[in-house]
Amino acid sequence: MEQTEQVSLTEEQLRACCAAETWLARMQAAQPAPLKELVDLSDDLVLSCDDATLDQALAAHARIGERRLGSTTEDRWSRTEQAGALDADAELQRRIADGNARYEEKFGRVFLIRAAGRSAEEMAAAVEERLGNDPETEADVVRRELAQIVRLRIERAAEAG
Repeated sequence: MEQTEQVSLTEEQLRACCAAETWLARMQAAQPAPLKELVDLSDDLVLSCDDATLDQALAAHARIGERRLGSTTEDRWSRTEQAGALDADAELQRRIADGNARYEEKFGRVFLIRAAGRSAEEMAAAVEERLGNDPETEADVVRRELAQIVRLRIERAAEAG
């Protein structure tokens, strides 16, 4: 799809991209628009969101290495994006699960990373490294990771029509 072609995504498609209500409302109001404008707006909204909005967006995300069994668009995308972690050997899955638990204990939210295109080893290393972040630094990292995920999902939804 060309970046200048007008795009209009359904509420279901948008909700599968990001579950935060304020993001959803702003994205719905911006349509139809060229794909580039939508992803740029999404980036701006995600990168500047407050903690409550960030928590609302994260509530819809599965833990890394956790297989979503549902049939929603979000569930299907999650399985595809996390293929690297879901197919990892038992030791690597244990490292990821341990990292998830320590991360949630420290930061009070699910560990989020753009899993698409990353190996299980990269994700395990990332959670271990990010455990060293202070809460403010980590919240900024999470916003950047979420922005990447949402961007990829918007592009995927636009391609699907």
